[in-house]
Amino acid sequence: MQSHDHEQIVGILLAAGKGLRFDPSGAQNKLLQTTIDGDTVVIAAATALLAVLPQVTAVVRNAEDAVASELTQLGCKVVVCPDAEQGMGASLVCALEQNQQATGWIIALGDMPRVQTSTIAALANELRNGAGIVAPFYQGERGNPVGFGKQHLPALLMLGGDQGARSLLKNHPVTKVAVDDRGIHYDIDTVADLQSRAD
Repeated sequence: MQSHDHEQIVGILLAAGKGLRFDPSGAQNKLLQTTIDGDTVVIAAATALLAVLPQVTAVVRNAEDAVASELTQLGCKVVVCPDAEQGMGASLVCALEQNQQATGWIIALGDMPRVQTSTIAALANELRNGAGIVAPFYQGERGNPVGFGKQHLPALLMLGGDQGARSLLKNHPVTKVAVDDRGIHYDIDTVADLQSRAD
């Protein structure tokens, strides 16, 4: 662990969902499927974060499964969220509790494998310059990941269930970052999504 954790912007990768739209039986984890670019979905998402940020915490459902194993090998700090069933807000709180000393967080989704590193770097730069909430926009539409500054930590820690951080985005000013990155809108929900390209 680096000595400047309290000055860092930390990446948070939410990878604890069940992905039942992808496979209602739950047998196939969409995060472990291979994209047409050759990486598994979750590894592609994590690699982009790790390329820009010195520390990435990934939230998983099970410490023993392949998602946790792959992310640990890649260099992520893996946190198991016992309340992951409650939804994204619960997973986010699990990660934030482990990283309360950071100056900001970039919250990314494990099923979004095509976000460009340049987008993550632009968001991090805005947080370093004092933005409270920062989000990427492609062709006028907001996408993911989203960044939060330290001032929003108390509100983020009060999130729960499937609410995620949407309520904060509605109720606070958002610094918009225009990006040439279709990947901010591209997630894996179905088998067909694996075969399509974001670019």
